Amino acid sequence: MEILMVGHTARPAERLCYATGVALVASGLVHLAVLGIDGGPWDGPVSWRKPFTFGLSFGLTLMALTWVTSYLQVRARVRTVLLVVFAADCVLEVGGITLQAWRKVPSHLNMESAFNTVVSMSLAVGGGILVVLLTAFAVASFRNRPSGPTGMSLAVRAGFAALLVALASGAAMIARGVVLTRTGHQEAAYHSTAALKPLHGVSLHAVLVLPVLAWFMSRTAWGERTKERVMYAAVGCYVAAVLTAGVWAAVTY
Repeated sequence: MEILMVGHTARPAERLCYATGVALVASGLVHLAVLGIDGGPWDGPVSWRKPFTFGLSFGLTLMALTWVTSYLQVRARVRTVLLVVFAADCVLEVGGITLQAWRKVPSHLNMESAFNTVVSMSLAVGGGILVVLLTAFAVASFRNRPSGPTGMSLAVRAGFAALLVALASGAAMIARGVVLTRTGHQEAAYHSTAALKPLHGVSLHAVLVLPVLAWFMSRTAWGERTKERVMYAAVGCYVAAVLTAGVWAAVTY
């Protein structure tokens, strides 16, 4: 069985994923500049905020997953396929959101015309693919202990556990919005996701923040016990942040 080992030279597929992630982040920053020039609201279903935040978030997540999954004990070919599909899906999601932002119409849950329905359903299908891919990586992280420096195994597993919370909250937002749209409450659907956005956002990036901390500590002269304690404390803080966002969502949802 061909296993991807830590410290390997980046493969073409990984370089492609990193380049795609950088391009998505750049796209997000460009749209932040567009927001500053063109103006408009920050909140709401039609805003330059969406291509900015989605480009930044998807780009960072793609690069994070490309790096973090190198610590997973999975077949190299399987990981390559999953990452390439994930990269393509990220482009689909950000592309659809960006297209609709330039058209000045909502991107998600927009069933007000045939074309808008196609875009909205494409984003929904893409979201489903994301759930499958990221769940597969999460399962792999718990099936076999991730490799890496002290604290990395805990960081990767905690990051993927939080990521599952992000996926669940994202699915809940889509499901509620679709129900409202199908029952004739289009405007309410656009605003139905607000309560879950903090939970979704906080839990989404643990898979980047915690492994980066483990990597940073590996570059220090700290003792192994100190590194472990710091990582447990960091995971505890992240759990507290996710729980706080969850309580907020439960109260306001």
